[in-house]
Amino acid sequence: MGDKAEGEQAALFLHEDGASPPTAKKPAAHYHGHRQRLREKFLKAVDGDGAESIADYELLELLLFLAIPQKDVKPLAKDLLDRFGSLGAVFSASPSSLTNVPGIKDNTAVALKVVHAASLRMIREDVRDRPILSSWDRLLDYCHAMLAFADVEEFHLLFLDRKNRLLRDERQQRGTVDQTPIYAREVVKRALELHASAVIMVHNHPSGDPQPSQSDIVTTEKIREALRHVDIALHDHLIISRTGYCSFKSDGLL
Repeated sequence: MGDKAEGEQAALFLHEDGASPPTAKKPAAHYHGHRQRLREKFLKAVDGDGAESIADYELLELLLFLAIPQKDVKPLAKDLLDRFGSLGAVFSASPSSLTNVPGIKDNTAVALKVVHAASLRMIREDVRDRPILSSWDRLLDYCHAMLAFADVEEFHLLFLDRKNRLLRDERQQRGTVDQTPIYAREVVKRALELHASAVIMVHNHPSGDPQPSQSDIVTTEKIREALRHVDIALHDHLIISRTGYCSFKSDGLL
């Protein structure tokens, strides 16, 4: 048989992951059978009571299968969880932080960040379809998924219409690990451009402590007064961290 014919025959038996089929000279790598068993376990769980029975590291494995076709990725999945602390923290990590992990290349970082982006869009769609003030728990879930594990401060503004439905979520600033400048005039300008009737301020504390600083309190008061002069309400200022959140409204700071 010629080289071309042999190549065509081999191509017919390529493994789903791109690996060559086992031969007498080259037995199948042990992880091929593991991958198939884990896929079957996941599909059975999804068809049954849901995927809660699948461990966090197994969910990461399933995703890593797609980005790293010919390697045992269980150790890498467990290493990611050990380094970042939780599944949410892995997906929320910056691309540069992910690629600093041995074994994570750009395509793998993209796969992880796509999951994060998709999950945020799903939650945001749910929040957008109903008045914010009557779906507060969903809003907190969204803010936590968006900001809790960010490694630097980010300042977001949620602009609401007259029915308190979400018009737009915009990141206004991205700062350092402990500071994000935000200016009242910029908040007012953007709120007027969007014809917003109310605003919710949201930012994160990478330190893990959601309690407001004196600077947070002063800035909030300035923005509330600036918005009040143009008949726009400031409903709340939320500070999000890995350990919880602070609501200025609930804590009597607004």
